[in-house]
Amino acid sequence: MAMPVVDTEYLKEIDKARRDLRALISYKNCAPIMLRLAWHDAGTYDVNTKTGGPNGSIKNEEEYSHGSNNGLKIAIDFCEEIKSKHPKVTYADLYQLAGVVAVEVTGGPTVDFVPGRKDSKISPREGRLPNATKGAPHLRDIFYRMGLSDKDIVALSGGHTLGKAHADRSGFDGPWTKEPLKFDNSYFVELLKGESEGLLKLPTDKALLDDPQFRPYVELYAKDEDAFFKDYAASHKKLSELGFKPGSAGVKVKDSTILAQSAVGVAVTAAVVILSYLYEMRKKLK
Repeated sequence: MAMPVVDTEYLKEIDKARRDLRALISYKNCAPIMLRLAWHDAGTYDVNTKTGGPNGSIKNEEEYSHGSNNGLKIAIDFCEEIKSKHPKVTYADLYQLAGVVAVEVTGGPTVDFVPGRKDSKISPREGRLPNATKGAPHLRDIFYRMGLSDKDIVALSGGHTLGKAHADRSGFDGPWTKEPLKFDNSYFVELLKGESEGLLKLPTDKALLDDPQFRPYVELYAKDEDAFFKDYAASHKKLSELGFKPGSAGVKVKDSTILAQSAVGVAVTAAVVILSYLYEMRKKLK
């Protein structure tokens, strides 16, 4: 697929798509599944083979039919409503933007978003996403393969503050927190409380408590929501850009955009020179 041309018009379309996503997600209360869509499109990345990642391939039936993606066709169809209004925006950008907006509209941190992802029709093999029935070694295998760290693993796990598990999709049922449409640090607070009636704790959740490298982050995020938000925003951005280098030569920018940016730079430089000259002249006249 062709690389998107990230010019002024493309950026305007991104802004319009962001507004439409805010409205759609708020109206349908679909933030959790939109965040899951973004994560599952990005989470197939392999840092060694440079395959998978946030490239929109999850819209392929071959991929959304994977067991770990059960139910995500719902989110894909929601995104089609936005895509039909903004056809220039790539699916890869749209899905990641949906995840960013899902976090923001539910009270979470602002995640920096840079457009320019290229769509791909090639889907990775099944088995690259986390298996909720396994423990810490499995989590490291999956996330290290992406090029992410222990801190990223714990911070991103905090995204389970949104939504609930569905028995027909994962075999598990129930929410992780008491307010599953609010993005906060309650996932970690509840995790430290131990078993709570009506709340879910998966084997991968419990692994964060049992592992000596993971647990300090759990304890930090449970007591300091600002620290969690800061680390989550950074980790989410990393996940959304796996295999994508914003501002690299691979992202085409039209000459007009470059010229406009250069003109602004020249104008600012000229203004600084003029002001410096006037300042010196005033000093001499005193």
